[in-house]
Amino acid sequence: MSLKRLFKNKKGIVGIEAAIVLIAFIIIAAALSYVVVNMGFYTTQKTKETMASGIEEALSALQLDGLVTGRTDSTNSIEYIVFPVKLSVGKASLDFGNESVIVTVYLPNATLLNIYEDVVSTSDTDWDALNTTLALSGDEAKFAIYNGDVDTVLESTEKAFLVMRLGTGHTIADYETVKIEVKTAVGAALTVVRTAPGGMPADSFVDLG
Repeated sequence: MSLKRLFKNKKGIVGIEAAIVLIAFIIIAAALSYVVVNMGFYTTQKTKETMASGIEEALSALQLDGLVTGRTDSTNSIEYIVFPVKLSVGKASLDFGNESVIVTVYLPNATLLNIYEDVVSTSDTDWDALNTTLALSGDEAKFAIYNGDVDTVLESTEKAFLVMRLGTGHTIADYETVKIEVKTAVGAALTVVRTAPGGMPADSFVDLG
């Protein structure tokens, strides 16, 4: 065999080996690229979910849906506080079970950490009838759901009123300020702050704004 033919055969072998090595590098690079791209998509999805969860927790699931009203007792102090609420935009439903809601009341002379008791479904439109249905004792709060389906869940087609009764020594006198926080299972707390006007009549309803 001539030297020229021998060198040609070696060059052919080297070319095949180089092609095999190059194909192996390409396969490895493709696999690594797939892993990197897949991890990128996974990280982006997780970031999106985390941001959505953070936004949901930062927004209240409830919002005030009207005026806050007080009901005075015979001593011209506010004994009952009533205000309507509705679901915030984008919320489909919210459980009002007594293990899912905390109502905290901050008064000038006291802090009532949790006075929430229960939720009822009702059609009562008269105050006396509603008061009888709720049967509130001192320092208690309950939700009354209207247009409901007799469960503890507030849905988009339903309306609710939070009714609370303050006990002896916790009623609100003229010019005193009350702060109410309603904490639900999801979302930030709904906060309502109102100041009682002066010269409130006894046994009457007072518009707190």
